[in-house]
Amino acid sequence: MLSLLISALVSTAIAGALVASQVSMGMTIFLSSAGFAGAFFLVGFLVRKKMSKPQGELQERMQAAQRRMQRKVQQFQNKPGGNVKQLQRQLEMDQKVMFKEGLELTKGLEPFRKWSLLTGRQIATMRLQFHYQLKEFDQVDEILATCGFLRGPLMMEPMAVAMRMARCYKNDDLAGAKKVFKRRIFWFRGARGTLLYGLMSWIYVKVGEPDEARRVLLKAKEATGVDTFVRNWEHLSNDRVKSFSNVGLGDEWYSLYLETPPAPKQQRMRGNGRNPRGF
Repeated sequence: MLSLLISALVSTAIAGALVASQVSMGMTIFLSSAGFAGAFFLVGFLVRKKMSKPQGELQERMQAAQRRMQRKVQQFQNKPGGNVKQLQRQLEMDQKVMFKEGLELTKGLEPFRKWSLLTGRQIATMRLQFHYQLKEFDQVDEILATCGFLRGPLMMEPMAVAMRMARCYKNDDLAGAKKVFKRRIFWFRGARGTLLYGLMSWIYVKVGEPDEARRVLLKAKEATGVDTFVRNWEHLSNDRVKSFSNVGLGDEWYSLYLETPPAPKQQRMRGNGRNPRGF
C-alpha cells in the first residue's frame, strides 16, 4: 500500500540523514520511528479527507432514497382502498434502483484502494451489502470467499456478520454459521448482538435443534432483554416450536431474505367511505 511505502521512505531518509550526522543510535531509531508514524498518519488523514466527498455522496443518495420510500408507505397507510401488492412492487423497484446506484457509486472509491488495505475492505463490505439486498447471491458468495486474515469485507457490523451466517445456512454449512456466530458475538455487546442471536436461534430451529436454539435464546434474553427472545425461549421450553417467530426483530430481520415480511396495513377510516364523517 502506498501509505506504508511513503512512510517507509520518509523513515529511511530521516535515518540516513541522522546516521550521516553521527547522531546516536537511540535517537536515530526514535526519530526515524516518529517520522514513519507521522508520515503514515498524515497520508492517512489526507486520503480520508479526499474520500469523504464520494462517501458523503453515497450516504446522501441512500438516505434520500429511503426517505422517498418512507413517504410512499405513509401515504399508503393514510389512503383507503390502496393496492398492497402494487405498493410492494413499487418499493421493491425503488430499493433495486437504490442499491444499484449504491454499487455504481462505490466505483468512485476505487482510486483510493491503492492507498490503504482498509479502503479495499471497506469497498468490499459495501458491495457485499448491496449485492445481498439485490439478491445477487452468487456475487455475495464470491466476495465472502475472499474473507481471511486482513482480506475481504470487514465484519465489524452485525448486519455484515448476519449476511455471512445466512449464506452459510443457505449453502448447507451449519458448521460455518456456528463458527462465525461464536467468533463474532463476543464483539457485539448488549443490543448490538440482537440480530445475530435471533438468526442463530432461527437456524437451530430450522435444522431441528430446538434445544440448541433455547440455549442461545437464554443467553440472548439475558444479554439484550429483547421481548422477542423471551417469548421464543418460552415457546421452545414448552414444546411450541411452531410458535417461534422473529417478527419482533423488524426490518433488519426481513432484510436477510430468510422470511417474507407481512404486508403493510392500511389505516381504516370510520363511517362512510366517501364521507369520513359518516353522513
